[in-house]
This record gives sequence, C-alpha cells and structure tokens, in this order.
Amino acid sequence: MDTKQIIKELQKSNLYAECSKCFTEFKISDGILFDGTERFPAEALDAQKMLKDGLKQRREELKKKKDLATKRAEITTKSVNIGKSLEKVLPTMRDFKLELPDCRFLGDPIDLITFNGISKNKVNSISFIEVKSGGARLTKEQKSIKDAIEDYKLIYKVF
Repeated sequence: MDTKQIIKELQKSNLYAECSKCFTEFKISDGILFDGTERFPAEALDAQKMLKDGLKQRREELKKKKDLATKRAEITTKSVNIGKSLEKVLPTMRDFKLELPDCRFLGDPIDLITFNGISKNKVNSISFIEVKSGGARLTKEQKSIKDAIEDYKLIYKVF
C-alpha cells in the first residue's frame, strides 16, 4: 500500500489520535492529511501561515509586556529613591506640623519617631510616622508594626 492509499484510508476511517501538545483527542479524518514528500496542500499552507502569524503576534505582545515591565521597574526605582530622599528632609518642610527637635529619623522600617514634648523635657506621647505618597502602600513589615502599636504590644526595656 503506498502513501496516497494510506491517506485515503485514514480519511475514511473512524480512528482518533491524541495531540502531543495539548493531549486532546481528534478524529484523524478531520485533520489535514497529506504526503510530506509532495507540495503542501493549500489547507496546510493556510494553517501553517495562521500558526506563524499567531506566533509573530505573541512575540510582539511579549516584547511590549517586557518593555512595559522594564519601564515600570525604572519608574518604581526612581520613585522609591526620590521617596527615600524626601523622607530625610520632610521634618524641615514648612507644612511639617511636629516639633523638629522631637523627631528622630529612622528611615527603615518606619520613617520617623517623634517623642512629642521631649524638647520641653516632658514626653506626652510617641508617634510612629511612615511617609507615603501617590499609591504607595505599607509593606508587610510596616503593617505588622502598625498592628503591634494599635494592639498596644509595646515594651519598654532598660539594659
């Protein structure tokens, strides 16, 4: 039996095969069957072109996503660096309402601690201050510090 006869028999058959990529079953007679030693049929060329176009489109989408991720990373890095610099000068800004001598800059994990009243020799309260701008959010560590303070889980130790 030659190749053409085998193809004709398969096109009439009720046999099924499994795709090696997605593992779905399909009826062999529904596939584009041809002898690979001859010219590809128009159907096969169309299917090949469609797959190549799909790959090209996916490549372009991936490139755009990669470029966008790179730009976002650059913007985020710049924002973080600017934010860290501004945190240090925040207490010197005109709109800063706390007493500068009461403030202590930490930077990480909390930006400032103010000992409210220490400049007048009597601390009334202590404030933990985290500076955020734009859409910035507390980190997990900062949130856990905030939760500990709000739950009054504070300890004073003298060594």
